Amino acid sequence: MGVIHKFKGKDGGFDWEGISCETYVGDATKREVISQRDGANNFAIRYFEVAPGGYTSLDSHPHDHAVIVVRGKGAVLLGTEKHEINYGDAIYIPPLEIHQFENNSDEPLGFICVIPTKK
Repeated sequence: MGVIHKFKGKDGGFDWEGISCETYVGDATKREVISQRDGANNFAIRYFEVAPGGYTSLDSHPHDHAVIVVRGKGAVLLGTEKHEINYGDAIYIPPLEIHQFENNSDEPLGFICVIPTKK
């Protein structure tokens, strides 16, 4: 059976019923919106939020990512190139590419990330 986590964000914040918020790194948080907990055996949907001046960890993974910016603006490092990103931008990160998100603005940067489920 399918699962619904109702959106309960208010005043510009992003939150879902039954989803906890955890510190990811520094001033960045993570929510596992859809995961194996819900029966999703092939993918996970996560929401990350980075405070002004904050950033995510510098990462490289064996899987690819799909990211959509749903709040604010900032920058993303893809390999050795830094790119400005804004609300609505869609980003593809191939396997093993070094990447990092940075909030260089004065408002929160939020993005949805879809990845394969860890097996």
